[in-house]
Amino acid sequence: MAADKKFILELPLKIVLTEDGTSNFISHNKKLLRFRLADNVEEYGISLNKFSPQSIQSMILLDYISKIEISMSEFVSSRQEVMDLSKVIVYSLLYKQFDRDVYAALIECECVRKHNRANPSKLIDERTQISDRQLRSSLSTKENVIQTTRKMILDPIWQAIMSNNEYSSEEKNIYLLMTEKFLNRLSLMSWYIITSFYKKEGANEMFIAIRNLLNSYMEKSKVAEYISVMVMELALNNENTNIRKEARNMYGSADDIDALIFDPEVRAKIVKELQRKHELVFLSWKLGGGSKSIGKQGSLSITLYNKDDEFQEVKENIETAKNANNNKKSLIDFYRELPDGQEGTDLGLYYLSYLDDACKKVNVKFESIVNQFSASDLTVINLNFNF
Repeated sequence: MAADKKFILELPLKIVLTEDGTSNFISHNKKLLRFRLADNVEEYGISLNKFSPQSIQSMILLDYISKIEISMSEFVSSRQEVMDLSKVIVYSLLYKQFDRDVYAALIECECVRKHNRANPSKLIDERTQISDRQLRSSLSTKENVIQTTRKMILDPIWQAIMSNNEYSSEEKNIYLLMTEKFLNRLSLMSWYIITSFYKKEGANEMFIAIRNLLNSYMEKSKVAEYISVMVMELALNNENTNIRKEARNMYGSADDIDALIFDPEVRAKIVKELQRKHELVFLSWKLGGGSKSIGKQGSLSITLYNKDDEFQEVKENIETAKNANNNKKSLIDFYRELPDGQEGTDLGLYYLSYLDDACKKVNVKFESIVNQFSASDLTVINLNFNF
């Protein structure tokens, strides 16, 4: 998985914390920052310039993060880091959603229902709450059982992967590792149920349910790659728009702006000027609500803003949607209407159709909305997913 390749990523992150995240940081005497985001809203959180993908994943799995934003004048030099960050975020949401689905499947199994009928005062259902401390204490003596049941769940899946002639040896390794990762990130509560019922009559129903979900999430995980490529493509598109605009300011009479902006030396000068003027492209990932936001847990909203001086006014226009300049369309229409010769248009359509197909195949809801404001030359792109 590419997200694990580089141990430390360097990107200017602003991380908005959830209530749980805020409480945790304050209880550890960590000072929170107040910052203004691309949509002009002020939030509290933390900022990082160097971080491990693992630390971001852990915070997402603990429901500590509600939003991540990066802003830069140019994305080309950080291409791999941005794509890796995007994959870490998507995988983290898939791990969380997998665990929710496993728990929902476990409490529907006959062995758990039978227990509930016999023990009405000790029900195990969607409302059951046992503290992590209690769960850890209960599971601490069951390490052997956890290893045994993991093997029982994984063995048939691994055999199927290894005997599938359509996979290359690299793909086989990726899938073997991935199934382990999904299982390793199951919550304590899910393991508590598995270890409590693994010897009961009908326990096999639990294992089959988990295997089916593992197979389904191995397929779903393919969208992580497509999303990261699409996000990067859109960021580069916005970056090129800004560079073109600045090139006209700096070299107004030049005949061929495109040839100019793809000359590395000239481009570097233009980027320096954009940085001086604080002309930025903003990219944010808004994560679905935590345990308290019913129905939104598996959602992800990715937004790209091309920052503009009149942004506050534009923001109000987006919210009221009454401005005549507000031209709302799908991303596919946005790409089709880009001027001829604009870098990457065909690629954008190409990635988008792949992403759209990949999402449809694995039942991930995906919609794209583009708000364009001709008066201010500003584009706001939203990619919304529900896993």
